[in-house]
Amino acid sequence: MKDYRVAIVGSGNIGTDLMYKIERTPELSLAAMVGIDPQSDGLARARSKGYRVLDTGVEGLEPFLDDFDLVMEATSAGAHLKNSVLYRQWGKTAIDLTPAAIGPYVVPVVNLDQLVDEDNVNMITCGGQATIPIVAAISRVTTVNYAEIVATISSRSAGPGTRANIDEFTHTTAQGIEKVGGALKGKAIIVLNPAKPYLIMRDTVYVEVEEVKETEILESLKEMEADVRSYVPGYRLKTDPVFEGNKVTVFLEVEGSGDYLPPFAGNLDIMTAAATRVAQVYAAKR
Repeated sequence: MKDYRVAIVGSGNIGTDLMYKIERTPELSLAAMVGIDPQSDGLARARSKGYRVLDTGVEGLEPFLDDFDLVMEATSAGAHLKNSVLYRQWGKTAIDLTPAAIGPYVVPVVNLDQLVDEDNVNMITCGGQATIPIVAAISRVTTVNYAEIVATISSRSAGPGTRANIDEFTHTTAQGIEKVGGALKGKAIIVLNPAKPYLIMRDTVYVEVEEVKETEILESLKEMEADVRSYVPGYRLKTDPVFEGNKVTVFLEVEGSGDYLPPFAGNLDIMTAAATRVAQVYAAKR
């Protein structure tokens, strides 16, 4: 039964893709789509489907507080810093898809079960959702002294919000590598590639470990890959990990489901799919 009602704040690429994911999730229903540009494609699509559309910003939600249970924030880090104050005043749970990181970081396959009572959780970044599971899979086998990730996405899939938050992306992802992935030290790099035809999201994870346990690491990575694929079907390891001394290198790619942008935009898909999984767990808890 669709009894857990979601308001999406932000009508760009991420917010619009969230709309399609919520539509096909049995436990969730879309209560409102909120934006600031009346002519945005996201608001136009929501309007054509008969959803409540608000084009005056987050304050427009206040008259409808009884009509939604959860806010999914798909704006920018700066906007969420302000909006989160309202959500707490309203007593609404928030899933933050910006790098604002007011609440604790969540990666569904790693630590969601520890955060089901939080009123504001942060989805880190697309690079974080793709690579932190890899770091966590290795760190549960052996100590990870250092982990560095390079996330390469098509520039076509990076909307204004993503571009405005590049600094926050690198900082938040690096923090997530440490706090959620378990690395003692983390670093993150993002590359926006303008090549045509548009490139699928690809990530490289470089890890320095205390003790090399090749068989156990490979098994752990395969298990983690399957866990992530349960909600991101296009997530896959490109090869077996490469071992060189005490260094492990993992190559992966993420193909999107094509709900809004085409499948090359795996960076969009992994964020919205992970956030939808969090909302599903919240709905089940309720």
